[in-house]
Amino acid sequence: MTLMVDPTPAVATGGGAVARRLRLMAKAPDLASLAFATETAPLRRERADQVLVDIHAAGVNPSDVKAALGQMPYAVWPRTPGRDFAGVVVEGPSALVGQEVWGSGGELGIRRDGTHASHIVLEAASVRPKPAALSMAEAAGIGVPFVTAIDGYRRAGTPGPGDTVLICGLNGKVGQAAAQLASLRGARVIGVVRRDEPYVGHASGPVEVIDASGGDAAARIRDLTGGRGVDLVFNTVGSPYFELAHRSLALQGRQIIIATIEKIVPFNLFEFFRGRHSYVGVDTLALDSPVCAELLETLRADFDAGLLRPFAVEQGLHGFDDAAKAYQAVLGSTRPRVVLVPPER
Repeated sequence: MTLMVDPTPAVATGGGAVARRLRLMAKAPDLASLAFATETAPLRRERADQVLVDIHAAGVNPSDVKAALGQMPYAVWPRTPGRDFAGVVVEGPSALVGQEVWGSGGELGIRRDGTHASHIVLEAASVRPKPAALSMAEAAGIGVPFVTAIDGYRRAGTPGPGDTVLICGLNGKVGQAAAQLASLRGARVIGVVRRDEPYVGHASGPVEVIDASGGDAAARIRDLTGGRGVDLVFNTVGSPYFELAHRSLALQGRQIIIATIEKIVPFNLFEFFRGRHSYVGVDTLALDSPVCAELLETLRADFDAGLLRPFAVEQGLHGFDDAAKAYQAVLGSTRPRVVLVPPER
């Protein structure tokens, strides 16, 4: 396994483990062709400030699948994929050994070996205590969606009472996380969905749902807000909702964009500067695992108090032998969170 390095002299520490891990040797030409190798390899900490984590569950994210399909040009090959995890520290600083922990990272599974493995070595700063109220599988499904939502809000301004937030792609995982966080802080939440369906996630208040297939959604959002528009748009899809989001913004409104389908969109500069709008781009691949750990720690008390709730986890957790099926499910129509469980769990 390739480890992050720093100027500290490498010193093998602890007994280590024989890790079993998924391997991607090269990009797959398409989803149907996706295949994994499974290998075992000795794994040891190289520094005293690292931890060896026995992984009990690991989430599968759309970015994991896109990287496997070669859509992340900076992804290294071969590698073990996976960004999110929950498990137990088996070696490391004494205060951490035996703790149930969770984590995520933009570099994991992309620029270095990731979490779709039985064990992983990380810097101690990359793990935080898992919320006691969550199972391992539930905790493993929190990472990327909630980290994305938190990062968007902290950069664009966290909504609160008196704010109206529009979430485009409401029923996606990031959309659900954004709705939970905004409603918990007392903001009014309006969500856009692509077909007639209710909000499927948890919220601390009502969530008003707009069906984008039913006509001029931006006009309906203006009607709902008395013509004023919304303070903040969390656009989880990008180009398909860009114009709707732009037309829905109030004066000094902000739009958060985390993804897109088309790279180029029409953009009315006159409306942009006259509206005094702000646009914030979010790329969680730029957030390393210590930063993600800090963000996840801000959620722990609210999960333990039941103010935030985990995603429903797909029944019949996937093992390594059907990892390809798990990856295919993520880009399919499945609503529950897809989670991998390493062997012997």
